[in-house]
Amino acid sequence: MTTTLLRTAAELHARVRTGRRAVVMTMGALHEGHATLIRTARRIAGPDGEVVVTVFVNPLQFGAGEDLDRYPRTLDADLEVAGRAGADVVFAPAVDEVYPGGEPQVRITAGPMGERLEGASRPGHFDGMLTVVAKLLHLTRPDVALYGQKDAQQLALIRRMVRDLNFDVEIVGVPTVREEDGLALSSRNRYLSPKERRTALALSQALFAGADRHAAQEALRARAREVPATRARAEALSAIGESRAAADAHAVAKAAPGSAAAVRAAARLVLDEGARLTPPLELDYLALVDPDDFTEIGDDFTGEAVLAVAARVGATRLIDNITLTFGAAS
Repeated sequence: MTTTLLRTAAELHARVRTGRRAVVMTMGALHEGHATLIRTARRIAGPDGEVVVTVFVNPLQFGAGEDLDRYPRTLDADLEVAGRAGADVVFAPAVDEVYPGGEPQVRITAGPMGERLEGASRPGHFDGMLTVVAKLLHLTRPDVALYGQKDAQQLALIRRMVRDLNFDVEIVGVPTVREEDGLALSSRNRYLSPKERRTALALSQALFAGADRHAAQEALRARAREVPATRARAEALSAIGESRAAADAHAVAKAAPGSAAAVRAAARLVLDEGARLTPPLELDYLALVDPDDFTEIGDDFTGEAVLAVAARVGATRLIDNITLTFGAAS
């Protein structure tokens, strides 16, 4: 399909709207993960709606020593990716279109939630992110805006901003897209050498190890609840290879729905192995958090949690996460 490139909000506002407008916000360097967001937006907007993809490298999101100047600008290729995925418009404003008169004196602050994890590692990042998202929501005037779940803390903060500040827009999270080997798609992956990319696999492998441990624990407890007699319960637990737990089946059945500490430990083991590779993985953080406020969960936690990791491989900083649900109904 033909995709229109627009540079100003006035051009975008002049378009006739006949259906829902769905917006996908990007900093360019589009890849299959972005294409998945655009295709999802196309389905949501429907044949009578409109899909707008923003391409804007936001200077407020980059701290001292970060890769603003190094960040790839590939607008011609971005137009092709967006068009193939179903975008009607690519809105690629200049910095002075988004920030007329220079950097804004009034900004949105992310609050305590924005000071944890990514916010602690990148001070001011989330204030800059929320400020530009708020501005782009005003400039593009969407009915729905879509964001990738790979940036879980970003997505959570956008949802919180929209709720707390009464933005009239629906926020949709789209699952992370991965390479066949599990590496989460990211514009920064192109910076990795072949050896660095092999080391970078430790991020997703650590998350999968944590998920496997979590699934085993939940299966163990579910099976324990199904078997009424203590002896029969112990035999059932032994059958799935949990001999230590089988020694006290009743205690296992009554235990917390899932052990957050065990999930963290399983993931950390893989990350420690990554740290011994050449080049090494340099861990920034591993966290298992409540998505409502991104505070660490305890072993008595029930509900949805986010297992998140950030690390450097060479000069490239990568993030990844998965969602786990603790406490199946008894």
